[in-house]
Amino acid sequence: MLKYVIFEGGMYKHELLLEFVEDVGGFVIQKTVIGLDLIMNLAIPEEEVGRLQEIVQEVKGKLRDAPLIGTEVVVVAPTLSRHHLPHPACDIAENLRRHGAKTNIMGLARGVGQKIVHTSVQERQLIEEHDLAVFTLGNFEHCLRRFKPKLFKELSVPVIVTGGPPELEVEGASGYVGGIGRYPERARTVDMIEKLRRVSELAGKLIEGRRREMDLDPLIIEPALVKNEVERQVPEVLDALSPNPVTLKVDGVRIKLPYDEYKEKVASVVVEGKRLDELSRITRSQMRDYILVRILPESYFS
Repeated sequence: MLKYVIFEGGMYKHELLLEFVEDVGGFVIQKTVIGLDLIMNLAIPEEEVGRLQEIVQEVKGKLRDAPLIGTEVVVVAPTLSRHHLPHPACDIAENLRRHGAKTNIMGLARGVGQKIVHTSVQERQLIEEHDLAVFTLGNFEHCLRRFKPKLFKELSVPVIVTGGPPELEVEGASGYVGGIGRYPERARTVDMIEKLRRVSELAGKLIEGRRREMDLDPLIIEPALVKNEVERQVPEVLDALSPNPVTLKVDGVRIKLPYDEYKEKVASVVVEGKRLDELSRITRSQMRDYILVRILPESYFS
C-alpha cells in the first residue's frame, strides 16, 4: 500500500528525495517551487516511510501525512443560493485542499426543505464519481435526522455530514461534524478553524480505510502511474485550462479532455505493455463531458 505525504523544505539536495522516491517505486504527485521553497506531494510504499524521514531530516525539511492526496472530494450544498452555499462550503473545500485533496463544490437542485428534498439520478451519478462527499447542512436537528438522509442514503461513496447541532447520529452518513451550520462570514476564529480541521481529519481516516480495504484486492496498476503515462502520451491534456488536467482518484483518474474527441487516444495509452482500455473502464463523466477512468482490480483478471 502506498503512503501519501507532503514534503516542505528548500531546494537544497532535493534531488536526494527524487532519487529515493524513484528507487523505491514511488511517485511525485505534484511539485511546487515558490522562490527557494519547495512543496512536494509524494506517494511511496508504506514500509519506506522511515527511510524517507531520514533523508528529509538530512535536507532540513518537514514531512507530514496527507492521506487526502490523490483523492477527489465533492462538497455538496443544498442549493446554489447565497442562503446555503458560500461560506461553509468554501471554507470546508479550502481546508480539504490544504490537506491534499482535489475538491469540487456542487449545489443541488432540490436539496432544501423537508417535503421536496431529494437528489436526481444525474446528481447521484456525479457525486459517486468522487471518492468522498461532504454535505454541508443546516442547524435544525429534526431536519437533519428525519429529512436530509434522503440526499445521501443511496450513495455508495463515504459521506460526511456537517451541521449546527454539536453531536448527532445521521442515518446513512459515515461521520458527522457538528458546530458547522449556516453562518454569514468566513471561518476566522480558532474554534471554527479547529472544526474545519476535524472535517479534513475525518475525511483522511475514511479514505485511508477505503485504501486498506482495496488493498485486499489491489488495483492492477497504480492511478499515479496512469496519470504519468497519460500526461506523457497525450500531450494535449497539458494544454487543458485546469491546474489539475489529470486528476487522481483512489481508483483511477479524471482526464479533462472532451470524451468524444479523445476517448480512443486515451484508450490506446500503453501502461506496462498493455492498452489502458484493457486495464480499466473508460466512461463519459457527468462533469463537463470529461473522461473518467476506473482501474480494474486484480481479481477481475483471475
